[in-house]
Formats: sequence, structure tokens, C-alpha cells
Amino acid sequence: MNKETIEALRQIEKEKGIPFDLLIEALEDALHSAYQKTPHAVPFSEVEIDRQTGEIRVYELIFPPGKEPSGEEQAGEVDKSVAQRREITPEDFGRIAAQTAKQVIYQRIREAEQGIVFQEYSNRIGEIVTGIVQQSDSRYTLVDLGRVEARLPKSEQVPSERYEHGMRIKAVIKEVSQNPKEPPIILSRRSEELVRRLFELEVPEIADGLVEIVAVAREPGYRSKIAVVSHSEGVDPVGACVGPRGSRVRMVVSELRGEKIDIIPYDDEPARFVAKALSPARVREVILDDEQREATVVVPDDQLSLAIGKDGQNARLANRLTGWKIDIKSESEMSREEADVYAPAQVEPLVVDGRCHALTAGGKRCPNAALPGSLYCGIPSHQALAGEKASNRA
Repeated sequence: MNKETIEALRQIEKEKGIPFDLLIEALEDALHSAYQKTPHAVPFSEVEIDRQTGEIRVYELIFPPGKEPSGEEQAGEVDKSVAQRREITPEDFGRIAAQTAKQVIYQRIREAEQGIVFQEYSNRIGEIVTGIVQQSDSRYTLVDLGRVEARLPKSEQVPSERYEHGMRIKAVIKEVSQNPKEPPIILSRRSEELVRRLFELEVPEIADGLVEIVAVAREPGYRSKIAVVSHSEGVDPVGACVGPRGSRVRMVVSELRGEKIDIIPYDDEPARFVAKALSPARVREVILDDEQREATVVVPDDQLSLAIGKDGQNARLANRLTGWKIDIKSESEMSREEADVYAPAQVEPLVVDGRCHALTAGGKRCPNAALPGSLYCGIPSHQALAGEKASNRA
């Protein structure tokens, strides 16, 4: 070694962020291993590298009687302060070091580099990153994040997407591994978190905390639903996410390669939230079973297929978004079912008991709780009855 080697290690420290002393120690360990493999190696030794000149010296460690390490001990695990040192650097050690140490040094540098990457990125799980696609195979797509490479496994890719060489993509960090044989950072394009993070990038009100994404439900590549709420008076959460002339949501859709996005206003009143979650379908009424957390949703006959969606997609997403198990029925179907079960004489008297005063299509009392200050629940058609009553009194 020489001074140029020391300067090279300093450059590695600057470019890779690996401490110089860690590199020197790795190199000393590698050279010590190389010396121990030489024919005339002594039992106990150590290798030192001059931090300024790069000069390598090998020392024999000579222990006082009774202080010698046992056969199971290594010199590095004993008190070297009791040993005397005698330089025994072999004449041809430079050649031996060059032949044997290179791979070991490379491995140590790689391990140290991975340790730094793990420490940095393990605290960034769920964050969004931008990278350049390098190559793809049957296992994963390799993505260059600048200082480090990441992998996008097949299981975290959207089937309808293609990742071409040189393409710039955004993804969220799902996991960070310490497997030295593969890139440590695992990305995801399927995660619901990707939708959330993309809106944070595009909508200042979300980044500032004025608007919050309460829930996300997604079928990657096809459709997503997000529920949003405003924490600032005068800020429309849906309008903020849509943006002027749809510019903000359009940017998110573009990054998701055309995936449709429904933006739903969150509502603390479950019946209203369930009804809105089935957008774009119009809902007639929602009947809740709070104990089972099930919702029976009644829609006009011509809205049934829209509410269910292609292959049940709209209903599935509404289920996941709200956390309620949703059973969708048409008005005709609901009327037939209730007519079979409830006779007209069973219509309940309209008493003030905190329940909604509306009647369902079959003539049964709506079981939903009335909103504060109202005789009706939050379903728009039932709230409309409150307006009719007020008009009649006037």
C-alpha cells in the first residue's frame, strides 16, 4: 500500500459515506487473514496500516509466561497490552496482500455500505421515492434511487404496468432487508400507501394538515377510493384533492397509469359515509346493524349495477373504505322482501325515541339513529323528509 491507497479510501468515505477508520479496520482484518495463510505465520500477530503513509507492518505478539492465550482464544480477544510486539513483515507481503485481500475488502465495504443503507432507509418505510428503472427479470425490477439500488418484486408490481429501461417511476418503500445478495430496499407500486403519498405531493392542503386522508381502498391498476375530511373551516376536502380543473387528481391518475380514483367526503355518521362510499351510484337508504357492523343499502333499480360495479369492484372498495359489510339491494327487491315479512299493521308508531322517523320501502320504521336536532338519519332521502315537513308547516 501507499499514500495513493489512503487517498482512495478517503474518496470512498466521501462518495459512499463509509467512515475512513471503518475501511482501514476492514483492510487490516483482511491483511491479517492473508498473513495467517502464509507458510511461516506465527501463532499470534496483528497487522497495522499507517493512516498517513499507507505503510503496512506485521507484528508478532509475544506474551509473558502464563499470559499466553489458550488454543480457543484469538489474539484479538485478549489483552494485547501485556504482549510485546516484534515486527515480522514478510518481504513479499505486499504481493500476498494484493492477491488475497481485494475480495475481502470489497465484501467488508459492501457490508458497511448495506449497514448504512439499512439504518437510513429502515426509518423511511412508507415514504415515497423516485427512481430510474435499470432492468427487469422474472423476480424483480431493479430501480436506481441515486445512492442505492432498490428492487420492485413481481408481487408488488401492478400487472397492467410495464417498466421499461430508463423509465422514471415513483414507489413507496415497503421493506428494508439485510440480505447481502440482493438490493436491500424493497419497493411497492401496489400499496394503498402509494395513493396516499401521491396526494400528499400534489395537494398542499394535505401536506399542511388542513385536509386529511382518513382511509384508502385500492384495486391496483383499476380503481381506488379515498375518504377525505377537512380540519379547517372553509376548506372543501374533495375540491382540494381534485384541484383547479381537476389538475391535482389528474397528476395522481397519470402517475398510476390511468387508475380511476373516487374522492369521497368522510362522514362520522356511518349511514351517510356508506352511502357516499358507493359513489357514483345514488343511494335511496342505508339500514345499519351496529352490532354486526353490517349495512343494507337500498338503491333505485336503475342504479343497482352501478352500485355493485363491474365484477363487484365498487361494492368491494366501499366495503374496505368504510369497514362495514355492505349488502346492496334494489328498491324493488327490498319492497318484496319487506312486504313478505311485515304486514301493514306492523308499522311502528312514530314516537320520539332517538330513531329516524322515516319508513322504508316496505313500510317498516328505519332503524338508523336520528341526527342531533333532527327526526331523521343522515340518508339524503330521509333528510329530505325533514324539509318537506317544514314546508308543510309553513
